[in-house]
Amino acid sequence: MPGGRIRTFHPRRAPLGVRRTEALERLWPRYGVSVHDPELGLPPLTEAGTLDTVALFGRSAPLVVEIGSGMGDATAAMAAADPDRDYLAVEVHLPGIAHLLTLIEQGGLTNVRLAHGDALDLLRTRIAPDSLDAVHVFFPDPWPKARHHKRRIIIPEHVALIRSRLRPGGTLVCATDWEPYAEQMREVLDADPGLTNPHGGWAPRQAARPVTRFEQRGVDAGRVIRDLVAVRV
Repeated sequence: MPGGRIRTFHPRRAPLGVRRTEALERLWPRYGVSVHDPELGLPPLTEAGTLDTVALFGRSAPLVVEIGSGMGDATAAMAAADPDRDYLAVEVHLPGIAHLLTLIEQGGLTNVRLAHGDALDLLRTRIAPDSLDAVHVFFPDPWPKARHHKRRIIIPEHVALIRSRLRPGGTLVCATDWEPYAEQMREVLDADPGLTNPHGGWAPRQAARPVTRFEQRGVDAGRVIRDLVAVRV
């Protein structure tokens, strides 16, 4: 990792299969960029060295960054219902990237792009301050063991970084099915001096966010889904 930073994700390999391999080979050059790897295609940059969203999406529109898009079902559904904003899904696991590529093609979506790599590094190095309309963090790895809590995405230093990239009035939207992590998320967001909670506590479930297979497994296991919204002041 650049600078020896602790990873907030666990690298894992999974077979792609023929269909997903074909989708990656065919669709990645059109919709994908890499956070670090020039061979996979780095994102277009402005003269200031930050992400050139006009070059990436072909238009100027408010930008949503999703940290850890998983299999991409929620990303595709929310982007389809929100055509006036652009969505940049950042993911490290290739099966999920390949699946989202197929959803983009099947849905004819023009407002979704993918970035492979560490989302925090992307925010640090390529996203201009005060530029994002929203950041979505849905069902991140809870890292349940106490010694691994420093790997969680929602900790004070990461939230400060995310907040700095949001425009005033921009939103950080989180969801988890892991109650101890939900409580920590709420404490961290409430403690950040640059964020406010418009709901004063847990947020109602976003109607635009579909129930994915992953979320449904949590519901079936009896876990409570917690949503949080924080707005940059």
